[in-house]
Amino acid sequence: MAEEQVRNTMKRKVMVAIEESEYSYHAFKWALENLHGTLSGSSLVIFTVQTTANLGHIYAASFGSAHPDMLKFVQENKRKVSLALLEKAKEICARKGIIAETITEIGDPKVAICDAVEKQNIDILIVGSQGKGTLKRALMGSVSSYCVQNANCPVLVIKKSK
Repeated sequence: MAEEQVRNTMKRKVMVAIEESEYSYHAFKWALENLHGTLSGSSLVIFTVQTTANLGHIYAASFGSAHPDMLKFVQENKRKVSLALLEKAKEICARKGIIAETITEIGDPKVAICDAVEKQNIDILIVGSQGKGTLKRALMGSVSSYCVQNANCPVLVIKKSK
């Protein structure tokens, strides 16, 4: 069998990176609606990142000395939100007849996504785009742009039309 034929008969591993934004939800929904045939015959991984607690806000709110329990509470809350987000996404997939695996990691989203792509041997990554302008992208960076440049697989960026 030719290499291309072998590749076409293998199950692909697709990862959709999600977070709490409308752009992320749009990309997730788009993938389920437009790639249903591909996803039902593939292994789908839904991935989200628990960002680390923004200590600057916590320290400022507590006048420079945050209690360790406060930091623990904030991080635990982020974990619960991430797990709830993944559970909801998994339910949506199940209603469409798609079985999905869910994974969450802690860290910088763009780095964590690319690391997960490598660790999980992902064949294609799907991410949403917030449509930041050139200036915002230059100042704040873009997760989707970073993934396009650094992920070890093809990246499908879904932009929400206006």
